[in-house]
Amino acid sequence: MDWSEMIYQDWSGLLRTVIVGTLAYAALVAALRASGKRTLAKLNAFDLVVTVALGSTLSAILLNESIALAEGLVALGLLIGLQYAVAFLSVRSKGFAQLVRSEPSLLMRRGTPLPAALRQARVTRSELDSVIRTHGSQNRDAVASVILESDGSFSVILEQDGQRVTPLPTTDFDPPSATDPAPKAG
Repeated sequence: MDWSEMIYQDWSGLLRTVIVGTLAYAALVAALRASGKRTLAKLNAFDLVVTVALGSTLSAILLNESIALAEGLVALGLLIGLQYAVAFLSVRSKGFAQLVRSEPSLLMRRGTPLPAALRQARVTRSELDSVIRTHGSQNRDAVASVILESDGSFSVILEQDGQRVTPLPTTDFDPPSATDPAPKAG
């Protein structure tokens, strides 16, 4: 094995990477600007997959000499177009939206973990406690709710000034009832 080839092969490979990389990057930035902010929003698992796929495709265009710039740009355009189509259909069709998106899950309400929801989300109580500590609370009783969001992040809603705060409704639990205290005006 020639060790020098691992570090440097030839100038044409370097030149190709600079030219194709610059053009592919510029095309990707232009396409993302034209497609809108929603293209890179990480609101659900599908959005995350598209974001990762865009990065992977750009990397392949840069480093794989068998992929022509035109093919790579078509691949990037296809991913952005599919993302736009899925977002477009999700906004207009509740059934389609439910097919491609997961809904947030309520894991804790009023300081009490919800065992069935924890099992379904595959979250342990110790992980739930860690999430609560990460969001600045040492006491479960100070937590109005913990929600596992569609993008995999956690929202921790703490009580405010001793008042219970009612979380925004999701499809995983009933809307706030009339007996729930109203959030204190901030």
